[in-house]
Amino acid sequence: MSDKDKILVEGTDREFYDFKYEESDADFYKVDSGLTPEIVKEISKEKGDPEWMLEFRLKCLKLFQEIEFPDWGPSIEGLNMDNIVTYVRHKDDMKTTWDDVPEDIKTTFERLGIPQAERESLAGVGAQYDSELVYHNVREDVAKAGVIYTDLESALHGEYADMIREHFMKLVPPTDHKFAALHGAVWSGGSFVYVPKNVHVDIPLQSYFRLNAKGAGQFEHTLIIVDEGADLHFIEGCSAPKYNVANLHAGTVELYVRKNAKLRYSTIENWSKNMYNLNTKRAIVEEGGIMEWVSGSFGSHESYLYPTTILKGNNSHCEFTGVTFAGKGQNLDTGCKMVHIGKDTSSFMDTKSISKGGGVSTFRSSIVIQKTAENTKASVNCGSLMLDSDSRSDTVPAIDLRTDKADVGHEAKIGRISDDAVFYLMSRGITEADARAMIVSGFANPVSKELPLEYAAEMNNLIKLEMEMG
Repeated sequence: MSDKDKILVEGTDREFYDFKYEESDADFYKVDSGLTPEIVKEISKEKGDPEWMLEFRLKCLKLFQEIEFPDWGPSIEGLNMDNIVTYVRHKDDMKTTWDDVPEDIKTTFERLGIPQAERESLAGVGAQYDSELVYHNVREDVAKAGVIYTDLESALHGEYADMIREHFMKLVPPTDHKFAALHGAVWSGGSFVYVPKNVHVDIPLQSYFRLNAKGAGQFEHTLIIVDEGADLHFIEGCSAPKYNVANLHAGTVELYVRKNAKLRYSTIENWSKNMYNLNTKRAIVEEGGIMEWVSGSFGSHESYLYPTTILKGNNSHCEFTGVTFAGKGQNLDTGCKMVHIGKDTSSFMDTKSISKGGGVSTFRSSIVIQKTAENTKASVNCGSLMLDSDSRSDTVPAIDLRTDKADVGHEAKIGRISDDAVFYLMSRGITEADARAMIVSGFANPVSKELPLEYAAEMNNLIKLEMEMG
């Protein structure tokens, strides 16, 4: 097992966690990044952090200054941390009813359909506006079943404080990469979910993140623990208005799937095209557990997004189903990583990428099968659709196989829209634009069919909108 994979499984990076921050360390901080210990201390003070979290933030800041920017993937030269505001606080506290949410914010979320979705098809909703949760609520029957769904900061200060400290940034250690360290230093907002043993939440929970401030960053942290035999579907939605300056999203998602539990994590991302989306998502699955990812990526100027699943327990399983749409001016570098450790584990990736108007879509798949993972089955299926000659689509597979008792496969296809199919639909009275949009929606159907009806409709509307744009 590599040192990095060992850190993921054991949940700690000893060199980082054993390090003790001292005030004298501030002498070693660079000050040309726009971030200083004083800024981090001010954020921590605003949050009312316990002492250990303040120290954690400062250690992460030091690490952020030391780690280099990535030298591969899309260029992020347009991202200048001097110009990114790391904390934007709204003047009002978090509310538990929509009527109490400030009118300007409520109007924004109403246009996005969040209150209506909560009334019709959700067990609970959390809504974040810039750096703070402005609304959080869970259905009474779900709460009575023992399900905890609250904002992470409230959990950090309440009766779940020890649980937060035990799990926070253990799956995604700050040493993982530069923006994980940044996240640890300036994180704000996010959700905490705990589903007790054998509790099945029949309808989804949802968190929605809206980054509305110009030139700001959003650094929410989502922590979900699904205990033994429990079942949960969690939906994440993201959006932002477009500005003429860079915005940054560097959130973190940590998912713990216990023995014989099941978690589906669905994401519809509709970031604006000035956004740098550098999000990190990771799950660890114990014996007999099931992890399902459903991902739709439609926005951002550039993306680095590679959800990772560690199949630690025997007979654990993971499926990743995703679609990416890269339009004009977009370079979306996405992917998925599976780390097989337990025996008789299995994983399956099914991805679709669409590129149009010179957009660049890259999918990176990584399968790591440790020598302990006997009788593993893993497969990757990548399909790419290029809508013009200016666009680009790449698939970059990596397989690290350390046992001969495994069955692994990879398949990739690249194609274009058939003129015959367009002609057939037009002969039935459909316009050419609608015909092309229908074909693309059909291509993305493996993702939309895995979503609740209203979210599938939203995704199809996003595809249609992208097709209409130049």
